Amino acid sequence: MLLLRYALTLVAVLGSGSPLWSDTVSAQNGSDTFFSGSVVSETIDTRGDTFMSARSAVARGVSQGDLHVTGMDVSVQADTAEDLYAFGGTVIIRSAVAQDLTAGGFSVRTESSSETSGNARLLGNSVTIEGRVEGALLIAAREVILNAPIEGDARILAKSISFGPSATVGGTLTYSAPERISVPERVAPSERVVFERASDRDVWAALGEIRQDMPVLPTFATMLSAFVISLLFFVALGALMLTFMPKRLEKMRHSIATAPGQTMLLGIIGLSILFGMVPITGLTLVGLPFVPIALLGILVTWTLGYALGAYGVAMRIWTGFGGDQNPGNIARVLVFAAAIAFVALLNFIPFVGWVANYTLVLLGIGAMTHAVFQYLIGNPGRAFDIDMKPIDD
Repeated sequence: MLLLRYALTLVAVLGSGSPLWSDTVSAQNGSDTFFSGSVVSETIDTRGDTFMSARSAVARGVSQGDLHVTGMDVSVQADTAEDLYAFGGTVIIRSAVAQDLTAGGFSVRTESSSETSGNARLLGNSVTIEGRVEGALLIAAREVILNAPIEGDARILAKSISFGPSATVGGTLTYSAPERISVPERVAPSERVVFERASDRDVWAALGEIRQDMPVLPTFATMLSAFVISLLFFVALGALMLTFMPKRLEKMRHSIATAPGQTMLLGIIGLSILFGMVPITGLTLVGLPFVPIALLGILVTWTLGYALGAYGVAMRIWTGFGGDQNPGNIARVLVFAAAIAFVALLNFIPFVGWVANYTLVLLGIGAMTHAVFQYLIGNPGRAFDIDMKPIDD
């Protein structure tokens, strides 16, 4: 049921008729309110349930119904009159929850300004509780830091558990961990502390059971499908470019192979021009409606630059190892597909993958910038000396 509610967010956005790349899309369906976008920061005042989904989501104000927030970076500062559901990579709760709180993410934190009047159920790799909970507390995580008063029972399943100076448990504290820990008397007296030994396998098994009621992390099949779809997209893009603009594509590839340093510098210049268009267009006021078009242009240019950079580097490596200087289109597409697959694997290496991807983008955009500059300046033709003899390049 919970996953169905989140699916309604996408349905509402698609039905609103606004492009997905705009700043924030909102929609109303009965008493339900939906917000979506890449970066959403909204002060809400809704009478029913509220749904917010974004890469970076910040919710302020008041929700009179349930509040659902999802994203990579989630910050909830909106008071909720009913239940709060928050899921993401990093989740921070700073507000009051009148009923129950359910949150999950790689890092989950309730700050001292938050207060949950009902029960709190938290799931994550690292969970920190600094906000008061008047009901019961349930946590499943690898690392737990409890530094808040809990009025009811507390059940904690974790590999590492620690208590801050403000930690108290009014009911029974039941903790499951690989080894018994020392629970301070100020947190809970020994007669109200129950230890259940659990192995690392038990911790992860419990996390898996709790995740069944939460939006799940991508499975291997999901990631494989996304990889295959992305690869097919780039292969189709490469085939189209080789079919409709082979000579221009070869000229841009040649600029990458012959002058990579200069091409990267032109890539920085071209990318700076693209990003500079956004504030400049907005400052004209008249150009405000064209800001989304400028953002779309950045997205398209970034994608094309990435593809062109991968193609240029792959062909340079191909010829460097003795490959045909002018292979057929099928061979070119296969080399390009191999390059995309290899770079995708590099993404699993921290920092290295990001550097490799960004370098390819700069090379590709640099080649395109070079082509645009040549078109604007024009080709003066071949140079001759004073005796009208051609000067070699």
